[in-house]
Amino acid sequence: MEARWIAYCQALKNPMSKVIMYTTGFCPYCKMAESLLRSKGVEVIKKIRIDLEPDQRVEMMDKTGRRTVPQIYIGGHYVGGYDDLTQLDRKGELVALLAM
Repeated sequence: MEARWIAYCQALKNPMSKVIMYTTGFCPYCKMAESLLRSKGVEVIKKIRIDLEPDQRVEMMDKTGRRTVPQIYIGGHYVGGYDDLTQLDRKGELVALLAM
């Protein structure tokens, strides 16, 4: 798990991986979150597919305390799920967070 944590931290430092999303291939909220992020100019989203890598689900739950997807990080800041992302957008804070 330590190697994954190092890779995760390196991904956060990489501007191409500024947005990290725990997801599955069949989650409609994940698709809506991706659509919202893309509408704000996000070109690259590092997706961690917990349906393909079950150990990543355990890691996600340990980090976030949540069991559902999506779980989203922007620039190392834990955002939460789709509802949290849309709330940031409604408050006008999402664009600022993406610009950091």
